[in-house]
Amino acid sequence: MLSQIVSMKIIIIGGVAGGATAATRLRRMSEQNEIIILEKGPYVSFANCGLPYHISGTIDKRDALLLQTPESLKERYNLDTRVLSEVLSIDATNKIVKIKNLKMNEVYEESYDKLLLSPGAEPIRPPFEGIDSNKIFTLRNIPDMDKIIERTKEANDFVVVGGGFIGLEVAENLIEKGKKVRLIELGNQVMAPIDFDMASFIHLKAKEKGLELLLNVGVQKFQDKENQIEVFLNNGNSIKTEAVILAIGVKPETKLAKDAGLAIGETGGILTNTYMQTSNPDIYAVGDAIEVSHYIHGKKVLIPLAWPANRQGRLVADNITFGNRYEYKGSLGSSILKFF
Repeated sequence: MLSQIVSMKIIIIGGVAGGATAATRLRRMSEQNEIIILEKGPYVSFANCGLPYHISGTIDKRDALLLQTPESLKERYNLDTRVLSEVLSIDATNKIVKIKNLKMNEVYEESYDKLLLSPGAEPIRPPFEGIDSNKIFTLRNIPDMDKIIERTKEANDFVVVGGGFIGLEVAENLIEKGKKVRLIELGNQVMAPIDFDMASFIHLKAKEKGLELLLNVGVQKFQDKENQIEVFLNNGNSIKTEAVILAIGVKPETKLAKDAGLAIGETGGILTNTYMQTSNPDIYAVGDAIEVSHYIHGKKVLIPLAWPANRQGRLVADNITFGNRYEYKGSLGSSILKFF
């Protein structure tokens, strides 16, 4: 079977779980393919689930978060990995991507036979007044983590907005680092996917550890006050703090796909078929940027987790190599959270 494989030029936009997994699998399937990974950030493959735990020092070595580097991917898999390389546009008709080298500030083009989109998701930043303050942080990648750690060197009072996975993990690790933390949640409980009586265990543990929960309250705006930032709430109150971590969810990164004329699904994620093909048969997509079918009820959902992205990356590599043979049956969205 392998002797029948036609060599191709494959461009992968985005690394981390989906893109990096697809690239290494593609190389295992064929040594002839030219494979280029284009990553906008400075790191192509890192353990994003570990980011909050380096803030507290639970994971003490920063390098422990780096799974692969451009050098290791070149040496082991002969992959052409280009970090700080932002894809500006996709010409799906002529199969060309326009790329900006952010380090050299140069723009150039690359052609492709097959293209894989793995751009991930971006943190939601509502258009609140004052949202652009440099005292407001999100946590999605290693540069985000570095900025928060830098802020912890001088700030001792933090407000976390959002009581989901990331919000709770960041709050926990700031408490472990000896910081004062208040967590704002619009709902009547943290961890919206679980029942209230289960969430109550988390509420009790938070109180025991000194994490103050402000439930049934939302943010209206932010205002810088010298070395502090004031958070105005929808109940008429406001609180002052030294830094805010926004953790109210993520949304699929779909701009490239939209601009290239690819179909977007009902949930706002990139639309793919069961072979992970987009509406253009030569462009595939995986990971946090796509919508998937829920494995049980079949409805379209967004499940921004690493495990489905890894699985999809492997499957796409096989489908690009052998033609569409393997179907993705959907995601369950099973998740786990450690809280203290």
